[in-house]
Amino acid sequence: MTKPPASSDETGYAREAMGGHAHDDGHDHAEGHAHDHSDHDHTHSHSGHHHHHAPVAGQGRAFALAVTLNLLIVVVQAVYGVLAHSTALLADAGHNLSDVLGLLLAWGAMWLTTRRPSARYTFGFGGSSILASLANAGLLLFACGVIVAEAIGRLLAPAPVAGLDVFIVATIGMVVNGFSAWLFMRGQEKDLNVRGAFMHMAADAVISAAVAVSGLVILFTGWAWLDPAMSIVVVAVIVYGTWGLLRDSLRLALDAVPPGIDMQRIRDFLAAQPGVIDVHDLHVWALSTTGNALTAHLVMPAGHPGDDAVDAMVGTLRERFEMHHATLQVDLGTTSHRCTLDHAPHAH
Repeated sequence: MTKPPASSDETGYAREAMGGHAHDDGHDHAEGHAHDHSDHDHTHSHSGHHHHHAPVAGQGRAFALAVTLNLLIVVVQAVYGVLAHSTALLADAGHNLSDVLGLLLAWGAMWLTTRRPSARYTFGFGGSSILASLANAGLLLFACGVIVAEAIGRLLAPAPVAGLDVFIVATIGMVVNGFSAWLFMRGQEKDLNVRGAFMHMAADAVISAAVAVSGLVILFTGWAWLDPAMSIVVVAVIVYGTWGLLRDSLRLALDAVPPGIDMQRIRDFLAAQPGVIDVHDLHVWALSTTGNALTAHLVMPAGHPGDDAVDAMVGTLRERFEMHHATLQVDLGTTSHRCTLDHAPHAH
């Protein structure tokens, strides 16, 4: 079943299927409409207070501060990485640079999600946050690959490392990255994109801590091989933590049911509504990293239950099940009304 289209000439009015009364729903694109057919009603209903989760307050400032701090760290680590002959510092600088790019992606996506829908992008630009989180995960894994390649080269040809310089610079990096991770901590449970930024900063803090320890050990033992070896160990930890972010981002990009959404509970709720004898063509997907959409057919032989009843269902779907854009179609059950997607032929 395809996502509900909206043509460029739709006026943003919702019509009651039974009474034929039109009213403005407050949007600049058609979010609700009903077509009165001879044998059934299709009601695409939305609550008048329909909206998506707004970005967590202060996230814009958090991104700006994190980007600025990480740019400074990149410069300091790159300079001292060359001066101290430290692969770990240079790798950490490269990783921090990838984080700056990732933060800029996430920041831009967050801004796009605040833009209003248009005639062409009727669902708005929330999908950009999913693409950004996917790019973030890919960027982090790519940075890990670069670090491993450089570390292997240094293991094969160890070079003297200025342990004290490594320790001081890495400690500063650990503090800055830890502070940056803290900036995103409160928003990372609600937004996959912010979670990506949090993981980038947290991973950097761990890397910097490991590099600082290795610098201290090298200072007292002269074990130059420890510097690249520590880089490889930290990369393994980062890859392990990033895999979940990559998996969730890819699933959302493919319109999979968002994590934490229980389809059976939603189906049971709709099926339990007065007058509903069957629920079919139930689809749920992510509009963004914070907003979800739902479409479903409700078979109601007695006909449309009225806007108040449908609005109540939509309200519950939003509050209880986090469905921020719900479209419910009422069928009388005189035909199957099955969408072509559910009955598409299987590839052999």
